Amino acid sequence: MIKLSIPEMSCGHCAGVITKTVKELDQNAVVTFDMPARTIEVDTTAARDEVLASLAEAGYPAKAA
Repeated sequence: MIKLSIPEMSCGHCAGVITKTVKELDQNAVVTFDMPARTIEVDTTAARDEVLASLAEAGYPAKAA
């Protein structure tokens, strides 16, 4: 499980883009959102660095929460 803080995340559209981005790395990934805290938890087989790089490329830079 990877827990990340994504300060730029603020709405459902953001959640959709983030989910799509993570699922491009691992189609079986599960992404759980905490919008008020602007954090996500990702259950994936992808490496943390790979997830971070993909999110940054999609416009949602993240850091460990």
